Amino acid sequence: QVQLVESGGGLVQAGGSLRLSCAASRSIFSISISPMGWYRQALGKQREFVAAITSGGTTNYADSVKGRFAISRDNAKNTVYLQMNSLKPEDTAVYYCNAGVVITGTRSGAYWGQGTQVTVSS
Repeated sequence: QVQLVESGGGLVQAGGSLRLSCAASRSIFSISISPMGWYRQALGKQREFVAAITSGGTTNYADSVKGRFAISRDNAKNTVYLQMNSLKPEDTAVYYCNAGVVITGTRSGAYWGQGTQVTVSS
């Protein structure tokens, strides 16, 4: 089974930055051949698409995070990152890594991480 482990969440003031990481179990899964993405779920709301990156490096973002967030991948480390800048209180959510996402964000892939909490204070 594919294991995705997120890290890097925490509490930050509005305007601050965080970098999330998603490490995949290398022995059975390589991110280099899979589109990867990030979703988030705020308390009482549905999970929503945040960003995705294809194996070729094409990226896509939700309108709410464009210009502030950046997704990247390090194939050698089998890790995907989400750099989050200019954070706002409305970015507060549990952030989930996803493997196999459609680049448009309209459909998630089969594998999820356990999630990491991001809290932005005003």
